[in-house]
Amino acid sequence: MIFLVHLLITMIAILIISYVFPQIMKADSFMAALVAAFVLGIVNAVLRPVLVFLTLPITLLTLGIFLLVINGLMLLIVSGLVSGFRVNGFSGAILGSMLISLVSWILSWGIRP
Repeated sequence: MIFLVHLLITMIAILIISYVFPQIMKADSFMAALVAAFVLGIVNAVLRPVLVFLTLPITLLTLGIFLLVINGLMLLIVSGLVSGFRVNGFSGAILGSMLISLVSWILSWGIRP
């Protein structure tokens, strides 16, 4: 149940950002945003921990700021895998990942009991 709620929150965040900032990312449809949110969850669960571990020295040297690069890379990977979901370049992916995190946090904060 928690996974589905998180999936819906991420999908809504993608749709909001696509509507407000189409120059950063674009989801062509509701279904494209849903699939992008699902694939993003899978990529973050499988690939992100490996990348965080492999880049731990760089992450420590940059005091964690390199994690923004990793999050942007995850969003770029999703953009390449999901048709109907596009991210405008690497800087757009980094900014988009920050916006998805911010909007998801706001949405999840609003539904907590």
